[in-house]
Amino acid sequence: MRTRQILCPTDFSETASHALGYAMEMARHYQVGMRLLHVIDKPFGDKHTRVLSVTSEELATRLEGEAAEKMQKLISDLDTEIEIGVMIRHGHAAKQILEGAKEMNAGMIVIASHGYTGLSHFLHPNVAEAVAGGAECPVLVVK
Repeated sequence: MRTRQILCPTDFSETASHALGYAMEMARHYQVGMRLLHVIDKPFGDKHTRVLSVTSEELATRLEGEAAEKMQKLISDLDTEIEIGVMIRHGHAAKQILEGAKEMNAGMIVIASHGYTGLSHFLHPNVAEAVAGGAECPVLVVK
């Protein structure tokens, strides 16, 4: 863990920004780099309902471009000497985070928890829980 990069998934929320602070602190402490990961979920709509006015590929490309811009702004706003890489993946968030961590041989994952409880917890799959349960490396869940 102490010699491998830290993976920090982000959805660009305030909670994810808070987790990024912890990830940067850990990266400084262990003198390792880190990677930011954003997962683009599959677009809503399908070929039967025609809800989308553009193809799902066009929408995915547009969403990826917007995510890349947000990532670059996020990195440029950071005042750090830490080496920061970027990954943008498509699909289910927890699955993509776990696959990304495995591919990069992450030393640690630092992820935000949105803290849903009750019915909200039931309706919103908890990505942080799934990542913590499935990761092969330590996971720090930040509230």
